[in-house]
Amino acid sequence: MGRGQGVLAAEGTRTGRRSWGQGIARPRGLVIAAALLVASLAGLWLLYQVMPMPMSDIAVYRAEGQAARDGGDLYGFTVTKWALPATYPPFAAVLFIPTTWLSLGHLIVVGALVNAALLALLIHLSCKAAGLRGAAGSAPFVLVCTALGLWLEPVFQTLVFGQVNLALTCLVLWDLSRPDGARLKGFATGIAAGIKLTPALFGLYLLVTGRVKAAFTVLGGFLASALLGWLVLPDASVEFWTRRMFETGRVGTAWIVDNQSLQGLISRVLHDPEPGLLWAVPALLTAVAGLCAARRVYLRRGLDGWGVLCTAVTALLVSPISWSHHWVWCVPLLAALAARTRRRPWRRALLAAVTLAFAARTMWIIPHTGDLDLHFAWWQQPFAAPYPVLGLALLAAVVWWTRRPAAVPGAPVAAGVPGGRLPAQRAGEELPSGSRAR
Repeated sequence: MGRGQGVLAAEGTRTGRRSWGQGIARPRGLVIAAALLVASLAGLWLLYQVMPMPMSDIAVYRAEGQAARDGGDLYGFTVTKWALPATYPPFAAVLFIPTTWLSLGHLIVVGALVNAALLALLIHLSCKAAGLRGAAGSAPFVLVCTALGLWLEPVFQTLVFGQVNLALTCLVLWDLSRPDGARLKGFATGIAAGIKLTPALFGLYLLVTGRVKAAFTVLGGFLASALLGWLVLPDASVEFWTRRMFETGRVGTAWIVDNQSLQGLISRVLHDPEPGLLWAVPALLTAVAGLCAARRVYLRRGLDGWGVLCTAVTALLVSPISWSHHWVWCVPLLAALAARTRRRPWRRALLAAVTLAFAARTMWIIPHTGDLDLHFAWWQQPFAAPYPVLGLALLAAVVWWTRRPAAVPGAPVAAGVPGGRLPAQRAGEELPSGSRAR
């Protein structure tokens, strides 16, 4: 880390501490924010009393942990009334062993509270990555955003199913937000890929942006997780890596509205449950375009945070199945957009529109019982697939914005461009959110 970056990091830390300290020193705002969060959690509890939530995934995790603990058949059981099987690598099952220490009823409560805490952490990390250090260090702000963020559809669904999405997103965002050259940068991302395979795409992002050491560190973390899984569960590891990981049908039905990936969108548009090459080819092109967008926004604009977001959206789009709760990356996306709204009314309108899209639950409002998902009219398709439509629009916007290199050093970036800035030329001068030192 250079002297200028060290000054910036120290100043950012002091700013965050001051904001946090001011929030504690002025307890009224903190009390109001905490009360709002308690009211939001109480609202979730009341909703659960009226309409019990399935919490089905946390039951699968507990069953995986029990199979790992007792030496059972990890990929031979099904649980819940939906007959759900284990779909994660054996390493994840090893991590789930502590879930067996609680009854399922207690685990559901603990899981909901842990996810609420992880949302608060994700908001803090997202604001910090976006350059909103004052907001990141403000306890009242984080608590208020947590209270409201619980009702974003991907976050709400994560709580409903007892999912691990928030934990993985926090792990990856914390890891990749660290400065280049930080010790073992990429290892935590590799661990996340060892739990759920899709974060492996971040390793490719690091590779195509020239950070070869960090990319291989991602690979090292992934291999370490696979090795640990094999040492504890050798038979299950062979079974998963040679057969189960290719059985995408175990995860679920691809064409239902729950699936907010490119395959789900194409299946519903074509009214075809198995689009085959009509999905595979667009998915490959999207993967290339998404990584290209991530690379260009990093190299041409110096915005690593936006590169990470483009990679996350690309992974969600090209994955065969991305349930709506996988899109908790909406939290850092909204923070990144919020950091760009100053003196730009159209950007505030864009932030409001994107927030509404992630809160509106349009995919659940349109009739989708039975096989109606395959018979939507053309005008219903955007409502059935709001997240892939937004994801494709984001990648297209970044590709268009980065079609030309940034202005020469010393000249301002074009007005109206997200994250437009003057190059930081002096040590200690403020760098933009998510930027890298050139």
